[in-house]
Amino acid sequence: MSPSAAPCRVCRGVIVALLLSFQITVNASDAPRTGHFYVGGRYVASKAGPLMERQMYVEYRLPARVSQSYPIVMIHGAAQTGASFTGTPDGRLAWADWFVGQGYAVYVVDQPARGRSAYNDGIAPTVRLSVNAVEQRFTAIAKFNLWPQAKWHTQFPGEGPRKGLRGDPVFDQFYASQVQYIGRSSVAEQLMREAGAALLDRIGPAILLTHSQAGPFGWVIADSRPKLVKAIVAVEPSGPPLRNAVFGTAPARPWGVTETSMTYDPPLRAPQELKLTEQASADAPDLVACVEQAAPAREMATLRGIPVMVLVAEASYHAVYDHCTAKWLRQAGVKADLVRLEQAGIRGNGHMMMIEKNNIEVAALILRWLTGNVR
Repeated sequence: MSPSAAPCRVCRGVIVALLLSFQITVNASDAPRTGHFYVGGRYVASKAGPLMERQMYVEYRLPARVSQSYPIVMIHGAAQTGASFTGTPDGRLAWADWFVGQGYAVYVVDQPARGRSAYNDGIAPTVRLSVNAVEQRFTAIAKFNLWPQAKWHTQFPGEGPRKGLRGDPVFDQFYASQVQYIGRSSVAEQLMREAGAALLDRIGPAILLTHSQAGPFGWVIADSRPKLVKAIVAVEPSGPPLRNAVFGTAPARPWGVTETSMTYDPPLRAPQELKLTEQASADAPDLVACVEQAAPAREMATLRGIPVMVLVAEASYHAVYDHCTAKWLRQAGVKADLVRLEQAGIRGNGHMMMIEKNNIEVAALILRWLTGNVR
């Protein structure tokens, strides 16, 4: 061996080590960044001493290179947590990571008093959804056929005769994720109004993506911070205006699309001042007749100029009435697009479209709408 051979091998080893170090550094810089923080909250007295309540857990996922102008804030619905957007019960890619892959910063919350946002006794009573309710409304709806569109449901994941029912491993994973939630919509709205405003004050202008029970949260957060909301994607928001449908017809959302106050023009001191009328007949046989404002309609002043997408699945119970929410918003001066998945060629979805088999196809539709409407 020549005297120079060993040093050359040493040189090559150093070079390889440097290259590996550089590759690790590059890979680390290319990786999404994740973390969490809390917003809002206040200290209150208790028998055990001072406690904090009303705080909200926020998990962030940031691409290495943010290419979209505004982040997306994802707000889950009743009995859910942020897990609705960060995973699926059968382990597929979920919306949060998919949108990060499209260049968005994504913030996923657990509503105040839910999940990782601690609940403090005395805020309001909590409820849980039974297995029967989940099977009938979300996972095996074609088997129960409780509304006209239910028969079209095909997209909930799972296999075999127990698909969508207790005992199926995918269903059991989904049901395991269900948690108790505040049973008073007015209380939940107020908590989210405060926490959502605090989040936007921290992160700046953002797109709100809401689901189900969280639908009204989009309206009230925009009411509080209209300049910081660049768009609202309302995935099957709680509705329809003023009264329930499908599972009952009790009065609800007295401010039109919310339980709590909204800014109207001319000003509305109490919801009883709204002048109302009802459609003489529904828009189609399988839809409910909508309650609307009598002319001249008051406008929802803080939502003017904020583009809204009301997204509805083919087989969901929301297919019966979400058009009424879009009608109310449009009549109140809001740029609201009603988008039905089946009309976009996306078939078979129920209420939990963000975790169903074609969830990424649905996400891509949302992305196309955002690309065309957010400036």
